[in-house]
Amino acid sequence: MKSLVRLLYPALLISFFCATLRAQEISIQALVTPSTVITKDGRPVNFSLHGFIEFASLSELFPYIDSQVHRWPGNPAFDDVKRQQLARELLRRGIESRVVSMTDERPFETLFTHTEDELRRALAQVTEPAPVGYADAFVAVQQKWKHAINCWSAAPSIPARVLSNWYPIAEGIPLYGATYDSTEHFWQAVKYHSDTTVADLKALLTTFEHQSWTPWLARLDADPNLYLANAYVIEFLRFNLKSDRLRWFRDQLTMHNLQPTEHARAAQQRTAAPFRFSAFEEKVIWGDLADVLHLVYTFSLPDDPLRATLAHSHFDAIYLGDRKMPFISENFRSLMLEIWHVKYLQMPRFGEVISSIPIEIRLEHFLNDGDSPDIPIPIYVGYLTQIRDLARQH
Repeated sequence: MKSLVRLLYPALLISFFCATLRAQEISIQALVTPSTVITKDGRPVNFSLHGFIEFASLSELFPYIDSQVHRWPGNPAFDDVKRQQLARELLRRGIESRVVSMTDERPFETLFTHTEDELRRALAQVTEPAPVGYADAFVAVQQKWKHAINCWSAAPSIPARVLSNWYPIAEGIPLYGATYDSTEHFWQAVKYHSDTTVADLKALLTTFEHQSWTPWLARLDADPNLYLANAYVIEFLRFNLKSDRLRWFRDQLTMHNLQPTEHARAAQQRTAAPFRFSAFEEKVIWGDLADVLHLVYTFSLPDDPLRATLAHSHFDAIYLGDRKMPFISENFRSLMLEIWHVKYLQMPRFGEVISSIPIEIRLEHFLNDGDSPDIPIPIYVGYLTQIRDLARQH
């Protein structure tokens, strides 16, 4: 009997495991029901708009959309046509953020493995309140992702993962006279002037910690044209200009054994030991800090003393050799295309990966409805598609 149990135990274990997985699946009806809160490991799987405004369910999203539609009453720059357009856009982006989760693949799996007819039938059975266009927005998201892959560092698809800027390059990648651990390392390092030191960064953080950011942000919030064109940037700044976040940046510069006289750009380059900083650290420490400094310069009024302070440490532009490029500019953004020429057209192993993805599959880059202050996602995706076309001809 004991020997029989030993023989059956693996099969029983597999059966139990599969049953557990089935119990955790998300039905198409649950996915489209606005009040559904998806949980994982006992915690809600949140999604967001503009990368930072979080929700636990789609029904929580709806009041936020309504608040944005009525945010600037009586402002002639924000008429009824623009209100309706904003409502539709936020609804679709919210649904997409719910489905294309960065922490849980199940919502995407559910949408992907059902037909459009099955999705429409589930939507027709929704009895809870939902905004006009709710069903059409869900269908639009499904249609988009049926023929696309999300190119980011934790993608389930290996080609999509390799196409991420975060993908570590074991041999390093030579760019503009230095070697980097990934294209992400270069992209964030170049935001710092070669003369800028860690001591300079700490001094700027001290200045920022003593600044009152409420009125500064309120000016950006008050103008619908300015806010709507730069919503992610403004929410990014609102999050990162908080006192605890500024202290966090300072702590990170201290924790990583960076010396005050060390130059910020050089610290991110590969020297004796590779991967001093992971690609994640490049983005959330070096990248976010640089973006904050460049964006405050860009969005400050001309007579704001902060602009002169930031310019002194060269956060008035991107400096590369004899080139000086405004942070928000086509010149800087096109630098992404230049470094991808090296990764995909000069390094055969990466060129083969990107050229192997069929042209019928769209390359996308969706990160919880986060955009990017330095290179907006549509431009990023356009460059990636252009590089694929070049690699296929190479």
